[in-house]
Amino acid sequence: MSKFSPTTFRTSLMLEDVAVLCGAQGNKFLLSNENKLVQVWWPASVDKIFPSTNKTYKTETNKMRKMLPNFIKPEALQRYVPIMDVVTQQHFANGWDGKEEVVTYELTRNFAFSLACKIFVSIDDLELARYLSVPFKNIVAGIISIPIDLPGTPFRRGINASNFLRKELVAIVKKRKIDLDEGKATPTQDILSHLILFRDKNGMFLEEHDIADKILALLIGGHDTAISTTAFIVKYLAELPEIYNGVYEEQMEIAKSKAPGELLKWEDLSKMKYSWKVACEVLRLVPPVQGTFREAISDFMYNGDSIPKGWKLYWSANSTHKNHEFFPEPEKFDPSRFEGNGPAPYTFVPFGGGPHLCPGKEYARLEILVFMHHLVRRFKWEKVIPDEHIVFNPMPSPAKGLPIRIYPHKI
Repeated sequence: MSKFSPTTFRTSLMLEDVAVLCGAQGNKFLLSNENKLVQVWWPASVDKIFPSTNKTYKTETNKMRKMLPNFIKPEALQRYVPIMDVVTQQHFANGWDGKEEVVTYELTRNFAFSLACKIFVSIDDLELARYLSVPFKNIVAGIISIPIDLPGTPFRRGINASNFLRKELVAIVKKRKIDLDEGKATPTQDILSHLILFRDKNGMFLEEHDIADKILALLIGGHDTAISTTAFIVKYLAELPEIYNGVYEEQMEIAKSKAPGELLKWEDLSKMKYSWKVACEVLRLVPPVQGTFREAISDFMYNGDSIPKGWKLYWSANSTHKNHEFFPEPEKFDPSRFEGNGPAPYTFVPFGGGPHLCPGKEYARLEILVFMHHLVRRFKWEKVIPDEHIVFNPMPSPAKGLPIRIYPHKI
């Protein structure tokens, strides 16, 4: 931006000519002109890693968006809060309690994936969830990699991981079909049951491998962003004692209002206002999704520049998140930015915007807040590596996984 232009510049990404549109104006233009001037674009590598039958990954994700609202609208999510609470308590009991030192990123990966498995596919077996979670990091790294299909490349590892998981998920689909027939599972149990019983406009059921593909895409979208965000919440709360104390006081007020053993409810999460501002500031400073691609579906002019049909375009969260024009002292951690009406439209975009606003935004909010509730109630902690670097592959993560020393509270 400083070298070429603060609004638009041309570069090469993913072996494509790309126009990068910057700032709130660029975000608004790309996110609000969906299917008018631009459409979602994914690199060719995505369709090789997700080889759906006669369909593209974009088509599959669009179909999933139409099926998802019944499961991720607030009314549906309310019933998931106690389930999230139980899974989160199990996570801390198994992964944190009794330890003096833990590696945060590895634990948040286990947490986010086991929760997605429970909510979407009703997998209760933590060992099975952990077994399935291992290949996922190869898929994500393979998607945003140079598409060289040779042994040992990130791209080949992504393809192999996707094929492995698809077989495992087809087996889970077959088992669920039997359970539905025998009355051991219910039609409204989760998204897996819904997909198995779903009929298209011709009255046809989905093929087992199609269901597996949809669940695979859902598990990726449903856990990846939370891994990064919960890990960096741990990082910033370790560095900023006054912020930690604010979150701790809020969460203890909620904990004191509960009877012994009573699970969290939707109403409890609505009281976690300061905690959510802290989470939003983490999402601003370290957005899990750096931006996404679009493709021009016709010739058009933008800000005096001619964009030809077929060109790829990219919007970047950091062009506004780290911009002093929208966030004074952008490197400073300041949750008060989200008080009142909050940031100006299209400046805070960790979940995208427009027609392609992340459909799992509310699910992610619940997941993050339930995690924060149990984290600060149980522990204080300090970082083992004071100046640990952040790496991007493509999600941000602490270079060494953010090892911390934990000190349990006396409850």
